[in-house]
Amino acid sequence: MTRRIAAIIVTMLAATAAFAQLPPGRWWRRPEVVRRLNLTDEQQERLEGVFRSAAPDLIDLKAEVDKASIALRGEIDRPQLDRAAIHRAALRLNDARGKLFDRELIMLTDMRAVLNDAQWERMRAMLDNLQRPQMRPMQQRRPQP
Repeated sequence: MTRRIAAIIVTMLAATAAFAQLPPGRWWRRPEVVRRLNLTDEQQERLEGVFRSAAPDLIDLKAEVDKASIALRGEIDRPQLDRAAIHRAALRLNDARGKLFDRELIMLTDMRAVLNDAQWERMRAMLDNLQRPQMRPMQQRRPQP
């Protein structure tokens, strides 16, 4: 039961970081995205610059999240549970996730500033379409009234 609760906590914390995520990789270099958003070469270079400036921070912050997650799992897996130690480990994980989220949000904001309003609207539509298939299985599992 305790492992199940820990898994739920870790999953919920992971979900907070998902809000700021853009498609994986260098999406501004994908021909389909370039075409759909009508990105200029200058915009692609500016987006690349935003990514390059954020990448070292994101790598370090992701590593901190991973370390904190491992530490929390280690505390929960101990035969004798120490609620205070579990709580401290959970707070460290939450803090690490918050820092990662903040940096991702700054990168998203900087990338958004490169796009004009019409490009951003098309990007939002693309992101919404990426998230819909993930939501469908959850919606199908819901009991119908």
